[in-house]
Amino acid sequence: MANAFFTPPIAENEPVLGYAPGSDEREELQATVKALKSQQIDAPMIIGGKEVRTGNTVSMHPPYEHAHNLGSFHMGDASHVQDAIDAALAAREKWASTPWQDRAAIFLKCAELLAGPFRQKMNAATLLCQSKNANQAEIDAACEMIDFFRFNVQYMTDIYSDQPESPLGLWNRIEYRPLEGFVFAITPFNFTSICANLCAAPAMMGNVVVWKPSDTQIYSAQVVMELFKAAGLPDGVINIVYADGPTAGDVVFKHRDFAGLHFTGSTAVFQHLWKEIGNNINNYRSYPRIVGETGGKDFIMAHKSAVPAQVATGIVRGSFEFQGQKCSASSRVYLPSNISDEVLKQVKEDVASMKMGTPEDFSNFINAVIDEKSFDKIAGYIDYVKQQDDAEIICGGGYDKSVGYFIEPTVVLTTNPKFRTMCEEIFGPVVTIYVYDENKYEETLELLDNTSDYALTGAIFAQERYAIITATEKLQNSAGNFYINDRPTGAVVGQQPFGGARGSGTNDKAGSFLNLVRWVSPRTFKENLVPPTDYRYPFLG
Repeated sequence: MANAFFTPPIAENEPVLGYAPGSDEREELQATVKALKSQQIDAPMIIGGKEVRTGNTVSMHPPYEHAHNLGSFHMGDASHVQDAIDAALAAREKWASTPWQDRAAIFLKCAELLAGPFRQKMNAATLLCQSKNANQAEIDAACEMIDFFRFNVQYMTDIYSDQPESPLGLWNRIEYRPLEGFVFAITPFNFTSICANLCAAPAMMGNVVVWKPSDTQIYSAQVVMELFKAAGLPDGVINIVYADGPTAGDVVFKHRDFAGLHFTGSTAVFQHLWKEIGNNINNYRSYPRIVGETGGKDFIMAHKSAVPAQVATGIVRGSFEFQGQKCSASSRVYLPSNISDEVLKQVKEDVASMKMGTPEDFSNFINAVIDEKSFDKIAGYIDYVKQQDDAEIICGGGYDKSVGYFIEPTVVLTTNPKFRTMCEEIFGPVVTIYVYDENKYEETLELLDNTSDYALTGAIFAQERYAIITATEKLQNSAGNFYINDRPTGAVVGQQPFGGARGSGTNDKAGSFLNLVRWVSPRTFKENLVPPTDYRYPFLG
């Protein structure tokens, strides 16, 4: 029995390594990529700590070199999803009763292992299977994941220490119980750190988890599971299954002990899952927690006082890092007429200077999109633009999937503020720009606010403070993460908690206490230290 309140290490953001030519980290990452690429892995599901192979295998390939085989994973069926639920529930009682400091120690160890011996394997796996360049992999698969582990331990401590007041004669207390049942985590391909956090955050709070990753992220998901095991996470706390969505959902959402959904993915899928949960609400032991971060149609709004070079850099970085495959990526831009020519000139020059190709060549800024389905969707948007009279492609517009799924960074200029690519999420390296009358700033802010059903991220560029204040007020519901004179991407754990509202999700802010508190069910205690012995109150005298 521990008779102390323990204080974990103060969380600090993991420094981002630079991978400059000649650096140790560059050489280590390149060697790790080469070693992993030279072998083929056999990726099993992991249920109750056991490796499960079905023989129904699906091959995995680098998006930038789809002829190369990285190995295969074993596809499961409904029985495996049920087995994962059973394993999670079997582990629940012991895990839920594990002292919080011991749960904290496991995930702090995850952070230190990832900062050290696991760093380049996690980065290399992300580079290979998700086509992230060295910088993007380092920011995501190493630093952000480390930050999630460290800061979530600190937030967990803060939550547990938040206790009610107690007047004389009473002792009031709150305990933060894990949810009664299991949590289902559905994760995307585009951020290895998000995938790990969607499992780890509920588990840290004492919950057990069934994890279904995207098929295109399974390669790095295997490394995440290796990390959890190396840190000492008990068997059955997090179980990973590979099954198609409807099959998994049919089992999970009909189960009496389903207690929560932790989701990142498309808005359409999230809305469908919410309906499924609602349709089964009478079956559940408790009301499930639903936490989701979905799509975005993220904006950059420039005021006539903005610095053109800053706006151009925000557009290029915000739209084209990781090929625009971020739910936070800027995909619509509003430029005032007085600076539009200068901004567009620099954007064209910057895009023309970008190299595109394999992420194994560190001089390439643009790499491949994730798979053929995504490639075809983005190419379809580009073809659509080419056929319209009220929009034109001013740079990029090319694509080729003969070797890998490569799409040039593409800039569309439109005269129609409600043009299709100003409204619909593309999730690729395509940004659409609309030039507005520099004297119609407030009208354009209203136009921006009413153009999209999403509200994830957005940015305002301006030198005039009153213009910034006006945008902040008029766009208060347009973005859950609002950037001033910066691109609308790159949220850092502990600095800019991430999430949006409207069609972009439940805004439970991953990377903050707001997310963690969703995975507990508080129980309040009132202890009367000297109970009364007479029912009569003084007013009766």
